[in-house]
Amino acid sequence: MSNVINFRLARKARDRADKAQVADSNRAKFGRTKVQKFADQQEERRKAALLDGVRLERKEESGDDV
Repeated sequence: MSNVINFRLARKARDRADKAQVADSNRAKFGRTKVQKFADQQEERRKAALLDGVRLERKEESGDDV
């Protein structure tokens, strides 16, 4: 014989699992200390400065070649 499934309980269990997964991702995204946020911000600034430092600048050529 097959097992009898209560759809209401299965639906509620599925919903709880979905909410737990969303809560876990939110904890990872928003549940950081001020020091961790500051460190991430500093790392982003360092990366931006590094990219700006190696950027090649092109000189604008004017049509005044007399």
